[in-house]
Amino acid sequence: MTDIGVEPYREITFDADGDADPAERTALTGVDATDLVLFAHGWNNTPDNARSLFRAFFAAFPALAAGSAGVRLGYGGVIWPSIRFTDETIPNFPHAAAAAAPTGPGLDGATVAALKGFFPGQDAAIDGIAGHLEQRPDDEAAFTDFARLTRQLVTAPTTAPWTPGDLAPEDGPGAAPALLTDDILGLCQRFTAALADTGMAVQPGPPGPSFSIGGSLKHLWDGAKEVLRQTTYYEMKHRAGTVGQRGLGPLVGQLATARPDLRIHLVGHSQGARLVAFALKGLPGTAHNVKSVTLLEGAFSHYAFAERLPEGLPGAGALSDAQGRVDGPVVSCYSHFDTALGVLYPLASALAGDYASELPGLDRRWWAIGHDGIQAVSPCTTLTLAEALRHGVPDSGCVSVDAATVVKDGGPPSGAHSDICHPELARVVLAAGRIVGP
Repeated sequence: MTDIGVEPYREITFDADGDADPAERTALTGVDATDLVLFAHGWNNTPDNARSLFRAFFAAFPALAAGSAGVRLGYGGVIWPSIRFTDETIPNFPHAAAAAAPTGPGLDGATVAALKGFFPGQDAAIDGIAGHLEQRPDDEAAFTDFARLTRQLVTAPTTAPWTPGDLAPEDGPGAAPALLTDDILGLCQRFTAALADTGMAVQPGPPGPSFSIGGSLKHLWDGAKEVLRQTTYYEMKHRAGTVGQRGLGPLVGQLATARPDLRIHLVGHSQGARLVAFALKGLPGTAHNVKSVTLLEGAFSHYAFAERLPEGLPGAGALSDAQGRVDGPVVSCYSHFDTALGVLYPLASALAGDYASELPGLDRRWWAIGHDGIQAVSPCTTLTLAEALRHGVPDSGCVSVDAATVVKDGGPPSGAHSDICHPELARVVLAAGRIVGP
């Protein structure tokens, strides 16, 4: 049995289609607990990396929950196929720090291996991409080939909606994302500028806001690496929704039947937050065992729970009816120090042709739920972290908690996106689940 420092602990591992090992399902059903905290990681390369994160995140829980009468706390790790480039920092996380590579446009060996695991059968394309990023040819044809190889990796539908409401690929037809359709040189220029906004040192290009064909293009390879990174996130976006809706949601429904008294508390980080949120869409209507959902630096739209999109935008958020399936609160912890969500996410999420005048980071339609919390939902309680720790959180509805006082460390390009292993955030999870009081 896996030892991550807390007991009882169980794992549930999903493949990209949301299928899980039957033996793990059975083990999860038999956990000796009154309350089960199920935590889904975000970007990650191996099960061992995921377990290191689970160990660090869960470390504070036993002491915090020790005084809760009648509570036997259980822990679950949700492992699913995702990816992290090794230059994305995780503060105070030795396992990741040891594998960290110098920043720059090239791909280190660990990232190449992770990409090959994430995109099985695409070794030749990934080697070609790595070669371009390493050699940085001053050649428009090389960028065209880079775009061809990068877009070849994507298995998620490219005709799916990519709107401010964060509609999932499985929700129907719509406009393809700019990331997979727009001119590659323009995209690389945009992402090179965005990387500079995160504080990352990039190779300087020619002065002025635009490039000229015939001039040097070498500086745009910094942006090209970010195009590749964001392409992997597009794939993760699709997988997270699929695993949540087709895998975790039905599994939690089965737990409601097999263990009707077991209280479930869903927690997710980054794309893992999207996973647990979309699990609510796959939760059977007869299941009422989800007692809280806590989203940590969630990498999906802040309008996802909106019944109607604001600012004249059509439709509703992809999860507009999901919070009603939780017998408790949906809590989003966010931080403006998260540059992955404050700078890079909006750029990758904007519609083709919709960001010609300014960076989408200045257009709040494209902001993430981990950047400024849940938006366009009424009522929605907004709290500072100090207020949440002092008074607790409401027993139901949507809640946004500004966690920037602790979620604040991390280098470019992702900033504080992975700075989540804090006792204060563990206390928010326990308060949301009514496991401990303020």
